[in-house]
Amino acid sequence: MDGNGRWASQRGLPRVMGHRAGVEALRKIIEVSLDIRLKYLTIYAFSTENWKRPTNEVKALMGLLVEYIERELVDLHQKGIKIKPIGDLTALPPKVLVKVEEAVKRTKQNQKLVLQIALNYGGRKEILNAVQKIAQQVAIREIAPTEINEALITEYLYTKGIPEPDLLIRTAGELRLSNFLLWQTAYTEFWFTDVFWPEFTPEHFSQAIKDYAQRQRRFGGLQEN
Repeated sequence: MDGNGRWASQRGLPRVMGHRAGVEALRKIIEVSLDIRLKYLTIYAFSTENWKRPTNEVKALMGLLVEYIERELVDLHQKGIKIKPIGDLTALPPKVLVKVEEAVKRTKQNQKLVLQIALNYGGRKEILNAVQKIAQQVAIREIAPTEINEALITEYLYTKGIPEPDLLIRTAGELRLSNFLLWQTAYTEFWFTDVFWPEFTPEHFSQAIKDYAQRQRRFGGLQEN
């Protein structure tokens, strides 16, 4: 969800106002996702690299997350949305962690839409954690090295039990993965737009899905799959 800060700067506003506008855009996309019966929606809310941003901005982002949960949790729950955070949650501020855990507990039985929120998430760290856990199992002879395969590694990722994404949407003219779902996006279709996230509308979302629907996905083979 790129471009919040730039959107605000172009309007002479503090960057945090861009993040607030981004939350409003997200609300609309979640509504559309429910309308079209999408089963999984993953949002990149905060990366392991985002700690490098100015302290005031990081603090504002964390405060905005707490505010969002407090304001939206009842509505999200009533609409059947399941909150699933992915990332190293142990590094989050205690107040944020409490709210995230509250959201997870409250919505764990919901099934209409899984809203996967990447918090303090990094694709490389996710893979590293998986490798370390598998190595521990090998060390105590619970797993043989010959048993390590793609399916096993997938079982040790943050996204265990969640299908690999079909479509990745990147806004604000950015043309890179930025350490996002590196393992899971091996055959994901990408869709890029110069539109800043606060200006990303349900119409843009629908166009991305329409474009995706016209693509042929061969997964390395010759026949359309």
